This record gives sequence, structure tokens and C-alpha cells, in this order.
Amino acid sequence: MFFLFRYEASSSPFLWGFWAHKFINRMAVYRLPPPMAPLFKKNIDIISENAVNPDRRRYSVVGEAEKHYIDLDAYGDSAAFLPRDWNGAVRKFGEDSLRKHGIAPWHLQQHVRRLTEAFRLKNRSLIIKLATDMGHYVADIHVPLHTTRNYNGQLTGQEGIHAFWESRLPELYAENYDLWTGAVRYIEDPAETIWETVFRTHAGCDSVLQLEKKISKGIPKDRLYSHEVRNNIIVKLQSGEFAGKYHKELDGQVERQMKAAIRLTGDLWYTCWVDAGQPELETSETSYEDDPPGAASGTLPLVRPEPDP
Repeated sequence: MFFLFRYEASSSPFLWGFWAHKFINRMAVYRLPPPMAPLFKKNIDIISENAVNPDRRRYSVVGEAEKHYIDLDAYGDSAAFLPRDWNGAVRKFGEDSLRKHGIAPWHLQQHVRRLTEAFRLKNRSLIIKLATDMGHYVADIHVPLHTTRNYNGQLTGQEGIHAFWESRLPELYAENYDLWTGAVRYIEDPAETIWETVFRTHAGCDSVLQLEKKISKGIPKDRLYSHEVRNNIIVKLQSGEFAGKYHKELDGQVERQMKAAIRLTGDLWYTCWVDAGQPELETSETSYEDDPPGAASGTLPLVRPEPDP
């Protein structure tokens, strides 16, 4: 939202910074083995540049927003016992309730099955589209504030912390991160891995919130924010001093989460390909389409008879 040519950092959308999403997808491509690498490297710019498309759909496609998060704290101590399968979760909580609190892990499980089927069909445009989107959803479940109702610090007087953690800090410090994760590995149980990731990410919420509050109290208010010019607009952002102290206190958390997102993205792409029978993939440039051939024509059937996340 714009006010007299000033952009408030706290008003930015609640999502990994565009740069981070693009970089995570790009780095994941370089982890792929020779049978997969040519197709993905041929389309690496498409995979990278379109990594932000799911966020763009949040405001235009009904049902998209809840795919990006899950409010684990909404379930209290019962969160650890949430049904891992979508149908079981619907039977226990009802679909409306689930969607209200986010469906990220269930949706990502569905996405894994769809990408596996796209590989089996050797549908290149669908493979690239689904792989691109998968990287986005994987990255989102590595952001602690995507796993809590207090997603932007609005419940604790810390409005703007979401963009601070996932956009401002990577922008300032990611060039010094070591984000190489090595070759891909096959995941025996994608569903369990996805859920383990969500709970591990959620465990970082307290650090994200408490450390920001601690640091902000130790800096005079007139030094908490600075103004920079971006695209001819004056932007209000957390100051270098504030960001630097917060980043140091987080002790590598943002770097670890970005690295883990790159690792899981590549591993899931590879797992889908293996589970599809390791098909030989034609190497040619394709395109990212919101509805590529096979997505809605019946050649890629829904994997559940009940509504999908």
C-alpha cells in the first residue's frame, strides 16, 4: 500500500521475498542428476522467474492463499496428532476449518503426487509448471511465521516482522550464505518428511518473535528504521543496525532455512521422477502455463475423490 510515495515495510505481502523464492528454485536445479538436469537447466530461467507465481495467485484465485501456511498453534497440543492424510483431516475437523487455518502440508503432499504423474506422462510443460510451484510451497513451509496465527507479529505488537525476517534479512545478508547442499537424495516417505519439516520450522517461531522484541527494545526508536529509494519510491525499512543485530541473534536461522528449502525442493523433484519410473525426459525449452496441457483435461486425474487441498 502506498501513502504519499512512502511504502511501509509492514504493509508488504506475507511471503518469502521474491528474490529468495527465485534463488531457492534456481539453486535446486543445480542439484539434479544427469537424467533430469538437461530439461531443468534448459528451463532454469522459467523455473526461477515464475517461482513467485503462487503468491501472485493468492489474491486472484479462490483457495490459493491457504496453500501457503498452516496455523499449527490453532490446534494447541493436538497439532502433533493432526491426520497426515487430507481425507482423514477433513473427517476429523471439516474442510472449512482446515482451510481457515491453512493447508500447506496437505496441499504439498497432493502436489508431490501430481508432479509424479506429470513425470510419468512425460508432460514437459506440466512438469516445469508443477516443479516451479512446488519449490514455492516448499520454501513457504520453511518460514516459521507461515506456521503460526501470529504470522506478522500482529498479536504481539510486532507488525512487519514477517517481511523483516524473510525479505529484509536475506536481501542484506544472503550473499554471504553458503547455500550449496550437494546432490539430491531420494525421500522414502515424502508425506512424513513434509510434516517433520513443518514442525521443525514451527519450533523456530519463538526465536523469531522473542529475539526481534528483545533487539528492538535495545535500540532507540529513531534508529529502528531508515528510508531508501526503490523504483523512485521512498521505502521505510528496518535500519541496518536493527537488521544486523537481529540477524546476529538469530544465529544463522535464515540461512539454515533457505538451505533446507533448497535441499527439500531438489529432493522432492528427484523423488517424483524416481517414483514415476525414472522416465527419459526430452530436453527442450518449454513454458510456464497456469493451465498447461493435461492439467485439467482429464489426462492428469485427481488423486482423491474428495476435494483436494
